[in-house]
Amino acid sequence: MQIGVPKETWPGELRTALVPQNAKKLIDAGFSITVESGTGVAAGFTDADYEAQGASITTDRSQVLGADIVLRVRKPETSEVNQLKSGAVSVSFLDPFNEKELVEGMAQQGVTAISMEMIPRTTRAQKMDALSSQANLAGYVTVILAAFHCPKIMPMMMTPAGTIRPARVFVIGAGVAGLQAIATAKRLGARVDAFDTRPVVAEQVRSLGGKFVEIDLGDTGQTDQGYAKELTPEQIELQREGQKKIIAQSDVVITTAQLFGRPAPQIVGRDMVEAMQPGSVVIDMAVETGGNVEGSVLDQVTLINGVKVVGQGNLPSEVARNASEMYSNNLFNLIDAFWDKESKSLNLDPQDEIVQHCVITRDGNVVNETIKNIYNGA
Repeated sequence: MQIGVPKETWPGELRTALVPQNAKKLIDAGFSITVESGTGVAAGFTDADYEAQGASITTDRSQVLGADIVLRVRKPETSEVNQLKSGAVSVSFLDPFNEKELVEGMAQQGVTAISMEMIPRTTRAQKMDALSSQANLAGYVTVILAAFHCPKIMPMMMTPAGTIRPARVFVIGAGVAGLQAIATAKRLGARVDAFDTRPVVAEQVRSLGGKFVEIDLGDTGQTDQGYAKELTPEQIELQREGQKKIIAQSDVVITTAQLFGRPAPQIVGRDMVEAMQPGSVVIDMAVETGGNVEGSVLDQVTLINGVKVVGQGNLPSEVARNASEMYSNNLFNLIDAFWDKESKSLNLDPQDEIVQHCVITRDGNVVNETIKNIYNGA
């Protein structure tokens, strides 16, 4: 069975779906692999690195797209769907909630589309959970961006010239990205406060050295997948009021609040940004899905009353080598879990829990129940 790895064409995307180390593992398992020339260069992997592991390199993109299994980071271009062969398996981030035309086009083409966003958060699927692996790195990057833009250093320093107080960092949202941001800021010596609508994560925040901010929002909780539930307008207002004082005192604010498959909630108003000291920094990690911060702009640094609001998108791509390695591991683990050595095919059993979540199209139809219901207006 042939695996094809096309070069990413999404603007600014530096990651690759398959690194040479995992290419070798798949070749050893019996796959043949064709990689489009230049696929890994931006992440630090040359064509020669792939060839050394037994992969073939081609400049013919259509050859790569015509493979039995096509691995990529970003969703396919709609214009390329007709180059995928019927019965092929396409694996990528797909954004199925918002890409109805693309998904239905893949179904009509007879493609089995696997969406990496839809991998469930279960113990068995943990090794395949690309959302978590990439969010982990994104959380790290937010702190590095903040340290770069902030005119203050993170740690406390006692010097003959005087004592420098540690920077105050406030992390809003303590999911995978938020927890990594907390841990990274603490490693750099900052004083860290954190808030999440799920009280259950308070102990995790404290275990990393952060102070958990208590704001009574009433009944909040989390979904069965561990995501924060959407707040009511009244709860959002309570959260905003509870955060105001802490934001005003912070040198850095990092927002990570996202809702799976829906626009991000706006939880930091312009008035809160304006109340911060000039030179302070706000990192809006959710800017790609609408943003948590009023005034943040995708891929821009906006100055509001002397405060830098950073709307950097595609944060994992800032550490493309590690992000590619982790994403490639996720894909390898997915293939390895469902590869049937006897039939030499992917055994995507429709009754399997992971398959039910992540397989979006199969045999000419949209088969994922959640996505199908959305498309049908149910």
